[in-house]
Amino acid sequence: METLVLDLATGSAQTVLDLTPRCRSFVEGFDDGLLHVFVPHATAGLAIIETGAGSDDDLLSALGDLLPADDRWRHAHGSRGHGRSHVMPALIPPYATVPVLAGRLALGTWQSICLVDLNLDNPQRQVRLSFLCAD
Repeated sequence: METLVLDLATGSAQTVLDLTPRCRSFVEGFDDGLLHVFVPHATAGLAIIETGAGSDDDLLSALGDLLPADDRWRHAHGSRGHGRSHVMPALIPPYATVPVLAGRLALGTWQSICLVDLNLDNPQRQVRLSFLCAD
């Protein structure tokens, strides 16, 4: 198994951050296997979606409808609505696994691997990329 930890700054706004170029670069030169992507945070997740055509904004909008940033959450420290960030990984899991064939991600034409972060209180994130060889 080969592993790389990415240190990312997500900023002070909700975000859908495309990790696909970093993932492609990581698996380049490997043979067949699996890329496992993991976010070791209780308030972030990973989604495989289309980006750049509005889907990333649609995802944030849908999460805003499902998980409003208001005072309903029992987990109430931090910024207003922080508790929703702790519920989000039940909907957008903190992991994704993608097949790798001859050193290339076997994603569909419009699929991207994205970090989803609603947490305004933690602008620094880590993402662990692990390549598992098929041999």
